[in-house]
Amino acid sequence: MKANPMKTNDTGIRLIKSFEGCKLTAYQCPAKKWTIGYGHTGKVDGTSITKGMKITEAKAIELLKVDLISFEKSVNNLVKVNLTENQFAALVSFTYNVGAGNLKRSTLLRKLNAGDYIGAAAEFVKWNKAGGIVLAGLTRRRKEEQALFMLS
Repeated sequence: MKANPMKTNDTGIRLIKSFEGCKLTAYQCPAKKWTIGYGHTGKVDGTSITKGMKITEAKAIELLKVDLISFEKSVNNLVKVNLTENQFAALVSFTYNVGAGNLKRSTLLRKLNAGDYIGAAAEFVKWNKAGGIVLAGLTRRRKEEQALFMLS
């Protein structure tokens, strides 16, 4: 692992917030997971998310910050090459959406760790399906993550 773990920059946090949106009442995402806040799927104060659960905006921000720590740790641990702040932020947004397990098994990560940054960038847009169906929102998100990854 690199000496200084990276943190998501403001651009990355804005990207995550814009695509996740903030919903203060629980809902099922396209993958049928109960979700609340900024795409949070874990527990809320020790309680599983269920239909009808409500949180405050302050709680949504708190959950986002906690979730970011976990996804930043995953990206820091899985990526073996040097990254710019924007590349790291794009990868955290990607991982926030698809999960660390999917990043770990991805061709994107394999290419990146082989030093093929261009090849890795090309992989983002392939992750635009939920339940086997191409979703316009995921297509837009992957293109924005890809564009952020390619910024120097």
